[in-house]
Amino acid sequence: MSGNKHATPTSWADPDDAPELTDEFFERADECVGEKLLRRGRPLAECKKQPLTVRYDADVVAAFKATGRGWQTRMNDALRDWLKDHPARAA
Repeated sequence: MSGNKHATPTSWADPDDAPELTDEFFERADECVGEKLLRRGRPLAECKKQPLTVRYDADVVAAFKATGRGWQTRMNDALRDWLKDHPARAA
């Protein structure tokens, strides 16, 4: 779909029948500074993550998932801590 999902429907023809501009409308509206569209959401990370397919034992994944939301970040942090004590070696 190429259209903006959040655009106000334009089923009205008379400007006097235009929908009321509510606070919700302005919260969801795109914001521009000059010609530049300001993006919302989480800012881009300085160090982007690399998508990867990897296989772990089920009990390891279950243990991290049991810690709740953010388990992949905690798994990444655990691997990073391990690397501090076990520097990577050239093959």
